Amino acid sequence: MNSSFERTATGKNEWLTPPYILNSLGPFDLDPCAPIDPPWKMAENYYTIKDDGLVQSWKGKVWCNPPYGNNTKEWLKKCASHNNCIVLTFARTETKMFFEYVWTKAYAVFFIKGRLKFHHVDGKQGGTAGAPSVLIAYGVDNAVILKNCNLNGKFIALVY
Repeated sequence: MNSSFERTATGKNEWLTPPYILNSLGPFDLDPCAPIDPPWKMAENYYTIKDDGLVQSWKGKVWCNPPYGNNTKEWLKKCASHNNCIVLTFARTETKMFFEYVWTKAYAVFFIKGRLKFHHVDGKQGGTAGAPSVLIAYGVDNAVILKNCNLNGKFIALVY
């Protein structure tokens, strides 16, 4: 198993984004955290666990639903460096990774109202997530997308 894909407390590390979120934010050029056999298209191009998206070159507008766990910060770091990404992760706003890679580097955040129901890699909907989720925009164009999306939640522009 690739070190950037650690298991979480649930024993799973691949939870797919609900399609309605992707539809409201896309299209995307790259998904560096795609499942090996995706049940739906998340981006035009993708990397799987076999490719290790953290070490690959990224081009264009990136969608990133990183594996949750200790290495989430590495994905946020790469997204901030690429500066043309929208990330979906748990809203762990008090953590060191948020202070290092979101509060000081992102252009905007969008807190999703309620708890998401992620999907299994076969496409079937799972149960309710164990924590609230946030969308993070790196790059001004992605902040505009979050501001104008039709999702239910709260948009906050970040100024630094």
